Amino acid sequence: MSNRSRPSVHPLDIEVPQIREGVAADNGVLPDDTVRMKDVQGMPGTLAGLILRVFQFGFAAVSVAVMAATSDFPSVTAFRYLVAPLSLQCLWSLSLAIVDIYALLVKRCLRNSGVISFFTIGDAITSTLTFAAACASAGITVFIGSDLNNCAQNHCTTFETSTAMAFVCWFLVSPSFFLIFWHLASR
Repeated sequence: MSNRSRPSVHPLDIEVPQIREGVAADNGVLPDDTVRMKDVQGMPGTLAGLILRVFQFGFAAVSVAVMAATSDFPSVTAFRYLVAPLSLQCLWSLSLAIVDIYALLVKRCLRNSGVISFFTIGDAITSTLTFAAACASAGITVFIGSDLNNCAQNHCTTFETSTAMAFVCWFLVSPSFFLIFWHLASR
């Protein structure tokens, strides 16, 4: 019995004023004027969330532009598959960046469960598609470069650059998804 710890209550020497709904405390502050919990940076409607969305859009757009700059990317299904989800990622990130800009300008928090659910589902879909497309493109790029030793005739550097940008885009979508999912799950 002596090895177990017991919780103990230590009274404070100072008196803590109690705030009841509709009643002012000793210092005259009403409950409505209390400080709200800060938004977690990276969530929708925060500056870090906006920065994440802008970088997601940027890396997805660069990946699509680099891949589309080659003439023979449509001949490989994995490279066509890379362009499709990254184009979707561009649209998704740009639209959410616009929502974040609006929320920052009007000083609104985006904690509505319906909005958070929509963002969670959208981020889950786009991040899964982006990761799958990047993995498929990486596999084909390694196959062309290492297994076939055929980089002289193909645009291996361009394919590798586009695939790397797709992985960076996915890496930037992941924190957005996990933060929003965590917020949704903790409700």
